[in-house]
Amino acid sequence: MPTGNGGSSTAEDPGSELSVRRAVDELAPADASEAQRRLYTSIVATVSQLASDRADTGDLKIVDAALAEMRAAFSMFRPYRGERKVTIFGSARTDAGDPAYRSTVDLAVTLAAHGWMVVTGAGPGIMAAGMEGAGRDRSIGVNIRLPHEQGANPFIAQDPKLVQMRYFFTRKLMLIKESDGYVVLPGGFGTLDESFEVLTLLQTGKAAPAPVVLLDTPGSGYWDGWRRFVDGEVASRGLISPGDEALYRKTDDVATAAGELLGFYRNYHSSRWVGDLLVLRMQHAPDRAELADLNRRFAGLLAGGAIRASSALPPERRDGDQVGLARLALRFDRVHYGLLRRLIDALNDLETPRRPAGDPGRSPVGR
Repeated sequence: MPTGNGGSSTAEDPGSELSVRRAVDELAPADASEAQRRLYTSIVATVSQLASDRADTGDLKIVDAALAEMRAAFSMFRPYRGERKVTIFGSARTDAGDPAYRSTVDLAVTLAAHGWMVVTGAGPGIMAAGMEGAGRDRSIGVNIRLPHEQGANPFIAQDPKLVQMRYFFTRKLMLIKESDGYVVLPGGFGTLDESFEVLTLLQTGKAAPAPVVLLDTPGSGYWDGWRRFVDGEVASRGLISPGDEALYRKTDDVATAAGELLGFYRNYHSSRWVGDLLVLRMQHAPDRAELADLNRRFAGLLAGGAIRASSALPPERRDGDQVGLARLALRFDRVHYGLLRRLIDALNDLETPRRPAGDPGRSPVGR
């Protein structure tokens, strides 16, 4: 029987195994898939193990709150899973007269006009600016309860698309997990933590490929200083890989920022792992000459073989997962994520005519 830590029950606790199975039989929906039932079993088994471990009250409070917060957030986001979303990070201390506030409003207006939803931490400052620009109907808030802040900003307060969090780690999970792109404005420790978290997840493949924009205002120099630190103190010591700078775009121009986000999905659509193959789904495939060029330019990210055109693979067909899209399949080495980002850019620059079908919608990456 699966357990929460990947182990299995022993012969010494058959009663526990039986009680877990009975609990799953009672709790699981009748139409739950086998994969869902395995996961329900693992979750219930973990709770059973916490009881067996006699976990202390403080630990149980963390588990209880984290599960409750994630469940509430999953429920809140579920109706909007098919829509492109951008998460905007930035300082809660930025006032409405700051140029960064105005840039955020303008960017959110542009993205909302292109059908995107804007996700923020729902507080004041840059978070409020993103929601002001997007409008209430296109805004989603993931708020943190802090003693020195007054709760959600007026652009999202009392909206059903707002969820409250006690923990930063669950809040950050939802701000990142649900979005297709990220914009970071100047901010303090929290903003820097969020920006480095996003880049770490992209650099390690723990998040789906996505555009990241570091947005400044003309003359500010905030991200220039950040880049000097990263280049001079991090990259120079070999603490990140050459090419990781491809994971983000630094600009002080709102139109450039919008173009970076929208352009990332101009042809590229989504990705999924199928066994040891990374499958890139797109609106139109490269022709033979373009594919040969891609293999020449991006051989450095392959663990073997070549980048090849593919139809939907059996697990994708079984799941009905974007089966109508063109595909490339490759044995990615799971190391050169900056180069993978450049491959996606190259797919977006293809000159092959588009097929007439429209965007079939968003699909989360298979991890």
